[in-house]
Amino acid sequence: MRILDLFCGAGGASVGYHRAGFEVFGVDIEPQPNYPFKFTQTDALTYLENVVVYGRTFDAIHASPPCQAHSDLQKQSKREYEDFIPRVRALLQESGLPYVIENVEGAPLIDPIMLCGTMFPGLRVLRHRLFETNWPLPAPWHPSPHPLVFTHDKRKSHHGKLDQNTSFVQVTGGGNCTMANAKAAMGIDWMKTKHELNESIPPAYTEYVGQQLRAYLESPSPTAVPARY
Repeated sequence: MRILDLFCGAGGASVGYHRAGFEVFGVDIEPQPNYPFKFTQTDALTYLENVVVYGRTFDAIHASPPCQAHSDLQKQSKREYEDFIPRVRALLQESGLPYVIENVEGAPLIDPIMLCGTMFPGLRVLRHRLFETNWPLPAPWHPSPHPLVFTHDKRKSHHGKLDQNTSFVQVTGGGNCTMANAKAAMGIDWMKTKHELNESIPPAYTEYVGQQLRAYLESPSPTAVPARY
């Protein structure tokens, strides 16, 4: 089965789908020298428009539109960013294919499930991400409470009590761990820069989503349905 990964970055989502058994094709407007699968450098929205108009031999589409309009950074900076989600959703619905839209908490997704690193043994990041689909996607159990996260902030009560080599860490632009620990925490070994990691999701997330998607596509009569309102 073939899946198109739009706004693919360095391939965090793509590797998860590959592990779930999909042949993956990535599209991103920026060069991605470390992307591990077939890749086209172009505008993802234009590519998606062409899929809608001319058709492509994909079984499903994943899209991770830029999240700046809904991120904590936007709230702090007060800058205005374009919200790509409505246009992406409209084109995905027009394609008639099963789809996944992934984005940060606070993004205007329709009845999404939330995935967290605590749901997947071996990960050491929290990294909440939302997933909207037009097919049934159950949410795994979410352990609670969250574990403490390694910190350099002396104001935190657990400062100096955690080992970043074994504890949960923060993988962001202002992250608090080494590159080696960021990669280990995310379950990623092929990326070369911190920027790539900061922009990625753990492959375990889309491996789970991909397993559910394969089961759906392999069911007797899979039919794309409207987004869950």
